Amino acid sequence: MFDWTGVGASVVRYDARGHGGSESTVDLDSYGWDQLALDQLALADELGIDRYVAAGASMGCATALHAAVTAPERIRGLVLVIPPTGWETRAAQTDMYEAGAQVVETHGVEPVIRASALTPPPDPFADDPLFSELRADAMRSWDPERLTRVMRGAARAQLPERDAISRIECPSLVLAWTGDAVHPTSTADELARLMPGSETHLASTAEDVQSWSSLVAGFVQRVERSDPWRVDDDTHA
Repeated sequence: MFDWTGVGASVVRYDARGHGGSESTVDLDSYGWDQLALDQLALADELGIDRYVAAGASMGCATALHAAVTAPERIRGLVLVIPPTGWETRAAQTDMYEAGAQVVETHGVEPVIRASALTPPPDPFADDPLFSELRADAMRSWDPERLTRVMRGAARAQLPERDAISRIECPSLVLAWTGDAVHPTSTADELARLMPGSETHLASTAEDVQSWSSLVAGFVQRVERSDPWRVDDDTHA
């Protein structure tokens, strides 16, 4: 999604637990976002990264938030992209994940894809005929057993408690889009309320989303200049 050309930062991208090339586990509680944050911090340790900007979209956004709550001394800044539904609104989403997992187990992934196609895309992609096709291709790429584990694991995930988020002091950039019940603007609004020093941008058009690369680049550069703990040869995840 982002073009990092000219940012001047090293970027570490990895497959979260149960995703891509990373190992899957039958322990569904281990897919909680707090546990994924521990994975991220352990990866940073393995790579010799002390302090870094934590960035991610959806699940990755929640992972970054938990990392900042768990180890605030490690996180120089946060880039929180399309924050997922959380707190009181999370229950309805978890019910959908469980229902989807049951359908995949009994009938395969195609009924879930057909049901997803009935949901309008987020506003920035309303006129993009490829959005639903790409979403379907992504779902078909999953091993069904791994997919059901991840869906049920996501049903156990929750954002950090509000009071914990309110204690986050590092600079934060929140990027959200409209028209997406899975990533509602209400979560972004609540994060802005809890972190009054954060910078929030809402996208309703494709052009708005295209501006995110420059927003992230500028934010990371500002963190680099302002972080009093900066080490010249530091690496960032």
